[in-house]
Amino acid sequence: MATSLERTIRTGIAPSLLACAVVAAEEPAGDPAATEVWDPEPPVVLPGSPGAPPADAIVLFDGTDFSGWRHEDGSAVQWRLGDGAMTVVGGTGNIESRQAFGDLQLHVEWRTPAEVRGEGQLRGNSGVFLQQRYEVQVLDSWSNRTYANGQAGSVYKQHIPLVNASRPPGEWQAYDIVFRAPVFAHDGALEQAAYVTVFHNGVLVQDHVRLDGPTEYIGTPAYQAHPPKLPLMLQDHGDPVSFRNIWVRELPARKARSTAGSP
Repeated sequence: MATSLERTIRTGIAPSLLACAVVAAEEPAGDPAATEVWDPEPPVVLPGSPGAPPADAIVLFDGTDFSGWRHEDGSAVQWRLGDGAMTVVGGTGNIESRQAFGDLQLHVEWRTPAEVRGEGQLRGNSGVFLQQRYEVQVLDSWSNRTYANGQAGSVYKQHIPLVNASRPPGEWQAYDIVFRAPVFAHDGALEQAAYVTVFHNGVLVQDHVRLDGPTEYIGTPAYQAHPPKLPLMLQDHGDPVSFRNIWVRELPARKARSTAGSP
């Protein structure tokens, strides 16, 4: 008969020693420091307080003036300014940022009219155009059915949003957009297509989707070479849509596929 000490060894101490031996055997050989990367160290960017831009952002509109914007013909902005927002005045035309951008992170808040008029594409319509030509649709899509690749959160006529994250008309909404601009070779050939990621009210609606070219109302898109940096544009579609709190963070530009690989 086993003694009390023998039973303790078999049921207690021995299994523990066996477990330690197994763990030791599973530990990989080599120096863990060999796979540690210390340089370069990411720069420090102080995030803004809730509702405020981060420290490295370029503020394009803070609600006080139109100094960062102009109409497409270069004239002074004729939209309405008030209560910390700018509102489309139908018929005055699109406006564009005075500064040009390539790859970027964009935050823009927008609001469709509280008074509902029209339906489909005739209800709170506007748009955020990246590089003056790649549109993320702005629309009152709260209980307002239209073609899916033309509702709020769509890349107009190219990509349907993953979900409809719209708030009711008259409430402020937000887009957070990551845009990777197209890259063209010296002869104008497309090296890398544009890609865009969109969060609508904090909800992912476009997940790094590939753009087939500029936004087209009729027909299929096709790329044409353009400068690596171009202004942002906000659309006058005739509806009094409002915008506020617009800021941009410039991102490092991608290089041609021949030197940088695929996106």
